Formats: sequence, structure tokens, C-alpha cells
Amino acid sequence: MKKIIRCGILGAVALGAWSCGSTSTVPASGSAAGGGDKAGQNGAAAAPATPGVPATPAVPDEIQKAAETALGSETEVLLYGDLAKNGARQILAVNRAKSTPQMTMPGTVITRGVILENIGGTWKEILRCDEHLENPKGFLGNIPLAPVNGWRLQYEQDNDKGLLLYFTPAANPKGARMLPVEVRWNAKAKRYQSMDRNFENFLYELPALETPESQVRL
Repeated sequence: MKKIIRCGILGAVALGAWSCGSTSTVPASGSAAGGGDKAGQNGAAAAPATPGVPATPAVPDEIQKAAETALGSETEVLLYGDLAKNGARQILAVNRAKSTPQMTMPGTVITRGVILENIGGTWKEILRCDEHLENPKGFLGNIPLAPVNGWRLQYEQDNDKGLLLYFTPAANPKGARMLPVEVRWNAKAKRYQSMDRNFENFLYELPALETPESQVRL
């Protein structure tokens, strides 16, 4: 699956730059994050029922409320549970783009996205995608400097590495090539970080977009 995704996204053509998103903290009600979901068990958002196919369970109210607090009322929860395989409950939520660019690439076109983690009973933002990609330490490496107004998101769950995310600009950004940025959980650094172009090594964050992209390995 991962080889197929990488082959597909590496054929893409242009990346954009983005602006910093604010970190949000969302009080989590109740003792369980995600109402019925357990650490180590992933959930997914409800999908329209198909005749003969069981309907996907609806997203628990607490999960949906936390996601909407971070991104607003037009928020879709894509996944929730132990996404990073680190024992913590997390939520992957997005705002879908209202119009989709005419491209043949697979994926979900979004304008914004977040990953929230339940820390001590409170939902905290640990990754943000808007015009830029960033975590609480700064801007992710290997990203373009110009703002990106929409991203094509692909993702998969790896049994060992956890959630793997691939962000590709949905339209050509100014002065940049449209290449995918892979983001995954770094167990050593304990946060989501981007990978180098070979998808092998984690990159340090950038304190500001005016500086050259970091290629330093952790």
C-alpha cells in the first residue's frame, strides 16, 4: 500500500507555502477520549450506508466536539484512536475544500487539518495543516515557503510506524514544485515531523519560513 501511495504522489507536480496556525487546547469532557474507543483501537468517521454493507459507527460526540473546537463547525473527523501507536488517543480532523481542483491524483482535498491528542484529559493540538504545516516546535522541514491554499491529503495506518500522512499542494504554489511531504510520528522526539525526500530520516523544524529548509537528521 505504501509503495503504491508513494509512487502515486511522487508523480505530483508543485508545492506551496503556508502560514503558521495557532495551537489550540480543548477541554475533554468525561474520562474517555472518544466515547467508546480504546487506546490501540482506531475509529473512523461515519460513511453513507450502502445496501448490504453495515454502516460505519458515528463519531462519538466528544471526539466531534473536540475537532469542531479546533477547526469550526464544518469539520470532518477522518480517524481517531491510538493513531501514532504510542498509547495516546488522537484525532485526525479536516476541513474539506468546497471545490476540488481538476487533477487525477488520489486523496482528500482539504483547506485545514489538525491532529489532536488527549493529554491529561485535555485535547491539545500537536499538528496543524493550513497554509503551512507545523507542530508546536515550529514549521516542518521540506515544505515550500509560499502559502498553500489547499492540500491533497493521503494517509494510511502502518502496524509499526502508526499514522503516515502525505501532503501535496492541490494547486501549483508560487515558486515551488508540487512534491509530497510525508509526516509521521517520531517516537524519539515524541512529535509528528516531516521526512526527507527519500522518506527515510526525520527533519528538524524551522523556527521561521525565511530560513532555508532544514535537512539536518535527528
